[in-house]
Amino acid sequence: MNKPVLSRITQPPATLRDIVQDRMRDAIIEGHFKPGERLVERPLCEQLGVSRTVIRETIRYLEAEGLVEILPGRGPIVAEMTWDDAKQIYEIRRMLETAAARTCALRITPDRKKTLKAALQQLELAFDDPVPGSLFRATADFYAEIFEGAGQDIAWTIVQRLNGRISRLRMLTLATTDRAQPGLKHMQAICAAIVSGDADAAETAVQNHLNDTTAIAERLLAEEDE
Repeated sequence: MNKPVLSRITQPPATLRDIVQDRMRDAIIEGHFKPGERLVERPLCEQLGVSRTVIRETIRYLEAEGLVEILPGRGPIVAEMTWDDAKQIYEIRRMLETAAARTCALRITPDRKKTLKAALQQLELAFDDPVPGSLFRATADFYAEIFEGAGQDIAWTIVQRLNGRISRLRMLTLATTDRAQPGLKHMQAICAAIVSGDADAAETAVQNHLNDTTAIAERLLAEEDE
């Protein structure tokens, strides 16, 4: 049998638009662009060294993610995050993530145990990584393993559309010191339950995590509105 001349591409290179989207998304999530702040094309073009076309495409993409809002007479601004928005996001997460964790635990395989543990290890490293966006990407990769292990690709597509806003809420809650349990401990508990094949414990671990973060987000967003 002849040896293939070309090897399979496992990870396509990022396009310029992808890079710009990642950088602007990270800047919004990390608060460099504040809620309600205008996103002016010319300065963005100069800072990133790209054309207005790329900036406009990126703004449209981030608008679809709910991170940017287009206002008549003002143009694009960073979207505000209200408690009503956050509450809906947490309710969707609760339905999808508990189901995915339970099913992943029931269907756990030796290979999935390895990949989920590896994703958790990367997440643990990301908590101390100063590189912008690394924590949010590592968290998304961790959850991607759970949804893939559950065979719930459509549910994961829905979560991905919310990931920008989920990460904004995560950034809001991470900085607090009065939470019932550190965020990393929640992720470790979720992983341990799934790996052990305990569906009930996996569902409970996700519920505990979301109960904690929901309560913090409600308090912090209420304080911002005062």
